[in-house]
Amino acid sequence: MGIIRSERVAAFLLLAAAALGLIAANTAIGPALLRLQDAHLAIPGTPLDLSVGHWISDGLLAVFFFVVAVELKNELTVGQLNSVSKAVRPAIAALGGVAVPALIYVAVTAGSGYEGGWPIPTATDIAFALGVLAVFGRGIPSRLRIFILALAILDDIVAIVIIAVFFTADPNLVFLGLAAIGVALFGLVSRLLGGRHRMLAVAVMIVLAALTWSLVYLSGVHATIAGVALGLVMVRKPAMHVRHALEPVTNGVILPLFAFSAALVAIPQVSPAELAAPFWGILIALPVGKVIGIALGGWLSSFVGPREKRPHLTPYALLTAGALGGVGFTVSLLMNELAFASRPEVADEGTLAVLLGSSISIVVSAVLVSRLSAYYRRLRVLRADAVRRLSGA
Repeated sequence: MGIIRSERVAAFLLLAAAALGLIAANTAIGPALLRLQDAHLAIPGTPLDLSVGHWISDGLLAVFFFVVAVELKNELTVGQLNSVSKAVRPAIAALGGVAVPALIYVAVTAGSGYEGGWPIPTATDIAFALGVLAVFGRGIPSRLRIFILALAILDDIVAIVIIAVFFTADPNLVFLGLAAIGVALFGLVSRLLGGRHRMLAVAVMIVLAALTWSLVYLSGVHATIAGVALGLVMVRKPAMHVRHALEPVTNGVILPLFAFSAALVAIPQVSPAELAAPFWGILIALPVGKVIGIALGGWLSSFVGPREKRPHLTPYALLTAGALGGVGFTVSLLMNELAFASRPEVADEGTLAVLLGSSISIVVSAVLVSRLSAYYRRLRVLRADAVRRLSGA
């Protein structure tokens, strides 16, 4: 199980699953897979009746968002974002990485009626970005790694807020209120995990989590928000143990399964000129908008705070961080589903654009990270040689 925790392996599985889904959808078995994805599975005696695809994107993906929320809480309390001074610089870069792609998307799609898809290119897939960094980034200094990690985490916070605010219409306040009670009880029971009644507490928490997820889904709020809320209220130390236990499941099963399901798209037999505006908006905004937005935000953040505490990040390092931010993948695919839920043909083109845009960002970021890593390795060798010469003198 240890190998599945690897950021490199997680990124590979995610990419392989998406490629397999796209290939399978365009072969003879494609129609059968699409019918299976649309088949409904209901829980008898409950109002829960979702398609297989929605059980994956609304149900299983909530577990992934729970893991993300636990990591967010850890970083905000004892990690790299536990003070304003630590968080402000990557926060400015993250906001730039959200604003510029959104503006580019809106500019490209202006007048098309599809401007509401602006959140799609604003997301960063933290697992994939860190996977690229792990594969190609030997020798990258810790300050850049920390900056990229903080940037990706803050980007996830923005994505969660966007999903909660912009993809919720007329929520059922009764169900939402009951879900809030479920979240509060879940947090309270998590305090008993260190006592004698640990196993009972675990059983109660599983039941509360399932009930809370169901209530959030029935309220009209996207059900993944239940995972976020539960992860944020759980006591930090046991939550980190749960995260560790769930990591192989999210990396090895949930995320690849979601990537496969989301990539089950028949490539449209149309000329490039016939592709809808969202395709071009996403394709341009992800790899280009993220680089511009994050690099510009990172540069502006270099003027914030006391000079001696500002991290020294070169323009090349900021461009590298921006390229990594352009790997939208998981969250961008989810936002694409939500934004174009009523227009499946546009959603299919959006999925292709997310996959292509993210692939471009993967290639560009791999090249930039490799070159940056090689530069810092040479620098270390030169410094070591200088030290030896001085010692010999």
